[in-house]
Amino acid sequence: MNQRVKSAMESALKKLQKKHDNFDWVGFYIMNNETNTLHLGPYIGAATDHVEIPYGKGICGQVAVSGEIYHSSDVSKEDNYIACSIDTKSELVLPIYDKNGTLVAQLDIDSHEKETFTPDVIVSCEEVCAEIGGMWGE
Repeated sequence: MNQRVKSAMESALKKLQKKHDNFDWVGFYIMNNETNTLHLGPYIGAATDHVEIPYGKGICGQVAVSGEIYHSSDVSKEDNYIACSIDTKSELVLPIYDKNGTLVAQLDIDSHEKETFTPDVIVSCEEVCAEIGGMWGE
């Protein structure tokens, strides 16, 4: 990840949190396919112990394996949920693909409210991910 992508991520985080006051934690995880782990990138919110997540573990780890959006309107009903905060009630994790279609990162958003992520919000977040992914590798 180059500095341009990192700066774009940081800017996107600020815009997302400003636009959505119920986004309590917003951050990026970067894929490491050699070690099959996700590594915490830029984020806004409370500090987290989850700086490295194995593929398959938790919702972020599931997205690393599936490559698909994962939306939980109530994390208490999830079998594979790893709590970053006891206050988190809903979570949205979106994959980020580079220009070649390779999964390179993901956007993770936590909210202290259930059912935070409407279809319009999800589409808006997908657009952010597409923009970031399009910059990857430049």
